[in-house]
Amino acid sequence: MGNKNQKKEGKFLTLFADLSILEDGRPLKLFIMSTLRNKVQLIGNVGQDPTITDLDKGKRVARFTMATNEHYKNSEGERVTNTEWHTVIGWGKLADIIEGFVTKGKEVAIEGKLTSRSYEDKEGNKKYVTEVVASEILLLGGGDNHTTE
Repeated sequence: MGNKNQKKEGKFLTLFADLSILEDGRPLKLFIMSTLRNKVQLIGNVGQDPTITDLDKGKRVARFTMATNEHYKNSEGERVTNTEWHTVIGWGKLADIIEGFVTKGKEVAIEGKLTSRSYEDKEGNKKYVTEVVASEILLLGGGDNHTTE
């Protein structure tokens, strides 16, 4: 039993490769991977001030876009920036925090999960949307940093 705990505290790659360690009757590698499903972490800048919607029974939802940047050098050695835009959703108390502290241009770190949905627009065309439903947000930069879960 003590040997099992020692292996768990080892380096991640060693732990990851060792299928002899069992957790809840499953190899530890599979246990770890099942807990990492649908987890998104992003650091970027807010694209516009959040929109807050008050729903039935006091529920609130905040929605904003954020940009993440990837930098690389092309074949000519020039630095290139690739910007991806993400729609972020926050529910309940997280929506309240987003409303109070998140503004256009603010650098934020978010953690959450990807969700996909479809809807029909006014012309009857089917649209597909992928969004990040945030479970945590960390305000970066500046003097007023706040975090929540």
